[in-house]
Amino acid sequence: MAVGVAGHHGPMSSFSRAAALLAAAALTTAAGCGGSGGGASPASTTRTTTAPARTITPADSAPGRSAPPARLRIVARRVLPAPVQLPALAALADGTVLAIGGLDRADASVRDVVRVAPGGPRVVGHLGSAAHDIGAAPLGGKAYIFGGGTASGPTSAIAAVTAGGAAKAVAALPAAMSDTGAAAIGRTAYVVGGFTTATPLRSVLAYRPGRPVRDVATLPHALRYAAVASQGGRLLIAGGTDGVHARREVLSVDVHTGRVRVIARLPRPLGHAAAVALGGTLFVLGGRGDALRGQTRAIWAVDPRSGRVRRAGRLPLGLSDLAAVTAGGHVLVAGGRDRAGVVHAELWTLAAR
Repeated sequence: MAVGVAGHHGPMSSFSRAAALLAAAALTTAAGCGGSGGGASPASTTRTTTAPARTITPADSAPGRSAPPARLRIVARRVLPAPVQLPALAALADGTVLAIGGLDRADASVRDVVRVAPGGPRVVGHLGSAAHDIGAAPLGGKAYIFGGGTASGPTSAIAAVTAGGAAKAVAALPAAMSDTGAAAIGRTAYVVGGFTTATPLRSVLAYRPGRPVRDVATLPHALRYAAVASQGGRLLIAGGTDGVHARREVLSVDVHTGRVRVIARLPRPLGHAAAVALGGTLFVLGGRGDALRGQTRAIWAVDPRSGRVRRAGRLPLGLSDLAAVTAGGHVLVAGGRDRAGVVHAELWTLAAR
């Protein structure tokens, strides 16, 4: 039987330093989130730089240029137990892939923990409270989930979910938040941006089981619904919304120094997308701009070294609020919402070619 996730509605005393840093970042954002963003707070010690960034079309393939990255193509389709948008998706070391929480077709939070691989997708457990917009990352054979939106508002809970679907609260974030992205580097999970009850966030938080939450970087602008992955020991963050408008920047975060760089720009502002790192390339899948019905089918490949951005395939239909993860050399894409507002139950498997 799954263990319920107890909500934490206030910061724990061991996180006081991180809470203070997070509050400072939130106040800075509140003062300036009405604009398009772009620079770090003068009080921040985080350095933000811009590297040359290029958008390359498929036709831009003159002799002498580097070979384009692999494209992703659909090789299999399965069906989830129920339609879902904004699930948290995590691939564990043993090959288990879990989809946790999300919103159903009526925009209500769900409690389900679904094992989407191996085998046919099936419900294997439940959260103590239904939640959506949850950041998730695999650590030590478990999926760790961070915050999320509930019927009573965001939660600060950090919970560990086993491959069998059992969930247990293990710690707390410095503040209640939802709309985060998360990824793991080594034995540490990193939580990117998010939203409190009133303010979009600029924080990058680090969590290692058994240790306090740390603030490791400050983003150049607030971010919600960003597409996050890790590659080469760095966090890669594509698009997202600053609370007002969707963004184009692809950011690289050095979690050891706190340095944040703009390494590329997407062809269009894009939030509510998904991202995976595969073969040294960041793939950004789906998403939408500011319009609720602006979903795209495009899959973009970003070269983190050169900043080049190329088309790398298409989804079967335009989807936002989807989730994606790499597993067994493939990319799994779960759920999402289309331009008509329909929530989907497909689980697509994509392969590089």
